[in-house]
Amino acid sequence: MILSNLPVIYSTIAPVGISSLIFTHYDIDIPKDCQLWHRGLSDVYLLETLSTVYIVRVSHHHWRTKSEIDFELELLEYLKQAKIPVAAPQRTRDNNLVVEIKAPEGMRYVSLFPYAAGAVALGDLNSHQSRLLGSTVAQLHQVSRNFKPLAYRQPLDLKYLLEDSLQIIAPFLLHRQQDLQFLLGAIADIQEQLQSLPKTSPYWGICWGDPHSGNVHFTHNHQITLFDFDQCGYGWRAFDVGKFLQVSLQTGLCRTVRDAFLSGYEAIEPLTDQEFHLLQALTQTAYIWSWSIHLSNTQLYDYSRLDHSYLTHRLAILKRLRAKDWQLF
Repeated sequence: MILSNLPVIYSTIAPVGISSLIFTHYDIDIPKDCQLWHRGLSDVYLLETLSTVYIVRVSHHHWRTKSEIDFELELLEYLKQAKIPVAAPQRTRDNNLVVEIKAPEGMRYVSLFPYAAGAVALGDLNSHQSRLLGSTVAQLHQVSRNFKPLAYRQPLDLKYLLEDSLQIIAPFLLHRQQDLQFLLGAIADIQEQLQSLPKTSPYWGICWGDPHSGNVHFTHNHQITLFDFDQCGYGWRAFDVGKFLQVSLQTGLCRTVRDAFLSGYEAIEPLTDQEFHLLQALTQTAYIWSWSIHLSNTQLYDYSRLDHSYLTHRLAILKRLRAKDWQLF
């Protein structure tokens, strides 16, 4: 018996199909090679034409809505016009920001970007690069205060970052009640601390959502390009600082380099004493959110990784982030 019309959660578009699709809908040179470059929250393809290199991003059906994707792409166009160094999307011949694909699992959306000049910092950021990244994020926060999106995007508020994340993580801790109670207590404490942060400008505005060394290219003469705004949205400006610290602490970036980011940021956009005091809580918030995203994505294609050691490791990081000496590791 041959069964048909079974549900699909995760399809992969062949590179040759992506190459043909882009050539059909965009004003580009003749493609010569296309490879599935990376699978993360989207499928990313490296497309080479006879003259240019591009990045093609194919959204996952389970991750972002059309409105959320439009918000991100509108923001990138706005930032480029405001002279912020971002990899902005290229429009189709019909002046659209995306091409829609009716995949087996549902609608997916394809967008085309220039390949960002330079490369990820070799061996991670140095102090100069970190300071430059910090100042660029601050400039992004400043210029985006006049951004008027047409599309809607889920704000990076406490409900989304913490409460929704808890709904994703908690089922995996039901057999570990002590750990579940720790997580519940941590989230309640973080929420209580962050309730006092104003949701008004300049504290609240557009956030990149994922500033770290893996999402920026540097050239040999220190030119910078930001990319991967998949997690952007309205939120606290200090959350972007917390997200940088969260990723940097997990990857082992030294304190001097982390401080350089803050120095660069504050040279453009000084934080208040309250925001500084709440950086630890914001860093924990960023970690819990990133954990829920990773867990949601991993359970679709590699559930075997979500075992006892995975949960123990994740909880250990959160406990370190809640320690008094959280900045020392």
